Amino acid sequence: MTVKTTLSFTDRHHDFLKSKVEQGVFATPSAAVATAIEQLIEDEVHRKNALEAISSVIAKRMETPKSEFTSGEGLFSGALQRLGSDQTE
Repeated sequence: MTVKTTLSFTDRHHDFLKSKVEQGVFATPSAAVATAIEQLIEDEVHRKNALEAISSVIAKRMETPKSEFTSGEGLFSGALQRLGSDQTE
C-alpha cells in the first residue's frame, strides 16, 4: 500500500535529493526518502540488538560472585614502567 503525504525540506536537503534523482541514484524523490527511512529502521534494529547484548552481558556479570573479581592491583604496572622508561630516554 502506498500513502501519499506532503513533506517539507530545507533548501540544502531539497537540492541534495534533487541532485541524486538527476544523477540516477534514485528514480524519484519518493524512492530516495523511502530508502532513507528504511536505513533508519535498520539502524534502529541494530541499536536495539546492541543494547540487548550489552544488557545481557551486564546482567551476567552482575551474577559473578565477588570472590571471582580481580582487584586490578598492578594491572598497569608493566605499561607504567615502560612509559616511565620512555620518558627518561
